[in-house]
Amino acid sequence: MVESNGAELTEQEAELYDRQIRLWGLDSQKRLRSARILISGMSGLGSEIAKNIILSGVKSVTLLDDRKVSKEEHCSQFLAPQASIGSNRAEASLPRAQQLNPMVELKADTETLDSKEAAYFKEFDVVCLIGASTAQHLRVNSICREANVKFFAADVWGMYGFSFADLQKHEFAEEVAKHVKVSKPQEKPKFETVATTVKRTLEFPPYQALVDFDFRDASYARQLKRHGTALPVQRVLQKFRDEQQRDPAYAKRTEDLQKLYQLRDTIAPEIVSDERFEFVFAQISPVAAIVGGVVAQEIIKVVSQKETPHRNVFLFNPENCCGFVEFVGTAQ
Repeated sequence: MVESNGAELTEQEAELYDRQIRLWGLDSQKRLRSARILISGMSGLGSEIAKNIILSGVKSVTLLDDRKVSKEEHCSQFLAPQASIGSNRAEASLPRAQQLNPMVELKADTETLDSKEAAYFKEFDVVCLIGASTAQHLRVNSICREANVKFFAADVWGMYGFSFADLQKHEFAEEVAKHVKVSKPQEKPKFETVATTVKRTLEFPPYQALVDFDFRDASYARQLKRHGTALPVQRVLQKFRDEQQRDPAYAKRTEDLQKLYQLRDTIAPEIVSDERFEFVFAQISPVAAIVGGVVAQEIIKVVSQKETPHRNVFLFNPENCCGFVEFVGTAQ
């Protein structure tokens, strides 16, 4: 849980965040003002998440990435200038990110995710991994659970988008609308809507629950029919990354499609058609914007402790151009 730690907003901050304060209250904005966020992976999706988080007025954002800016980044990475090809993605993104909100402390970290010890992640209130392997997800999630740090994992492959949240035991306030009768006994019935604030608690399972989830089980057949095959496709794409140590590349389209088909035949036989892998290359800007907006909104909700968070998987399915939330696993 993020506490305000006695943080007070300056007159300039109160003026800048006036609209947000009216939306979710002064206490929630103070919590945001005290929040320290780590975003690992400054892809197009990472830039969308960073933009929204920085604009919300958190205390600090650290951009962690050891990779270089490539031509492929220009599909969706708007924080890194085109002239920065070959430069580190975190460092290239820093100047434009800082211009979004000079009041937020920004830092670029060019070291690898694997080089970071457990103590590093415990310095943050929220950790968000983008473009990570399954092993990295599991390791960092385990560290975050031990330190009560909120954990997010997110990705975009072409037209497919995904995010996972492990908030452990999360407390939040939610406004519930009730219809109250205000008329007197002899009068015509008259009702007014009254909003009351209710405190709630939700428990979230770890990332291991997503890894262990069997979407081939008969109990999940109805969800597959209703929402499509976004979750099995995500599993295949994550497995491709784990084995190839990269994502599908358009320059190797024919070769990579065959590898994806082979993985599909092992992981999701007779569930996912070949056509589903036609549009999984690079990060398509509109999808990065949608998923990035959703993830950033969830981080803001978690830090401000306002409204019900998504529990626990969000998927964007290009089959119908819709996103949906699925609960995967069993809360402990």
